[in-house]
Amino acid sequence: MSTETMSGSTALVGPQGAKPRRITPARIGVYGFLIIAALFFLLPLWVMIVTSLKTLPEIREGHLFNWPAILTFDPWIKAWDTACTGRDCNGLKPGFWNSVKITALSVPVSIMIAMINGYALSFWKYKGSEFLFGVLVFGAFVPYQVVIYPLIIGLSKVGLFATLPGIVVVHTIFGMPILTLLFRNFFASLPVELFKAARVDGAGFWGIFFRIMMPMSVPIAIVAVILQVTGIWNDFLFGTVFAGRENMPMTVQLNNIVTTTTGVREYNVNMAATILTALVPLVVYFISGKWFVRGIAAGAVKG
Repeated sequence: MSTETMSGSTALVGPQGAKPRRITPARIGVYGFLIIAALFFLLPLWVMIVTSLKTLPEIREGHLFNWPAILTFDPWIKAWDTACTGRDCNGLKPGFWNSVKITALSVPVSIMIAMINGYALSFWKYKGSEFLFGVLVFGAFVPYQVVIYPLIIGLSKVGLFATLPGIVVVHTIFGMPILTLLFRNFFASLPVELFKAARVDGAGFWGIFFRIMMPMSVPIAIVAVILQVTGIWNDFLFGTVFAGRENMPMTVQLNNIVTTTTGVREYNVNMAATILTALVPLVVYFISGKWFVRGIAAGAVKG
């Protein structure tokens, strides 16, 4: 509600125009579309959940969407602890901890390097910096398959192929383009007066970075964490090629469980293993979804 001053008096002016109706055809259409879209994405998840809780005889009856008549958690226990992932029958548990190690090491390293890159490209520009930034952005559109063989040769030369540090290096390299773009755009949206004032006070490159830019970049850093955690956890190609047998992530072991053809194909175990593998990205999304939107919006407007 706004105020207007007329002849020394203050008059309150309320909203003008007719009050919108609560139910309109447009609103019905929007909600109808959202409900259909939600069902489209949630139905497969529902099928996976109910199948993972059924016994094999009940699955063979073909009632795909029905809630289990006999509820059992044995498929979940087997998927986690005893399912065969090739020659080994240790379930998804080793792959889970491998994925935790790969993600925990790759995420902070890639984010810190990308944050420094974005900061330097925004406030410490040098000759050729825009060209370098263009090359980094171009790297986000290069198919991964094109550079796999050169990376295999390069990592083999330095003794990092099929090792934990090797897969961390690969994820860090391929996280650079999009993360650098995020941080560069965020830092470019900050008032340049902050940087100039710090320079006048005698702060250098690292002083400005650690005392001013890092504390202000928390929103976009949360976005970067979400992107990297989900991307690295869901990765299959790099884990298959670069991790090595001792460091196979959860996604690779899930593939081995699903494609194993010895004996009876246990669809309930396969579904339980799939949900367990996807559980971490789902939890990250539901916990930090609102922070993702806020972080994206933080660098969307030139401040």
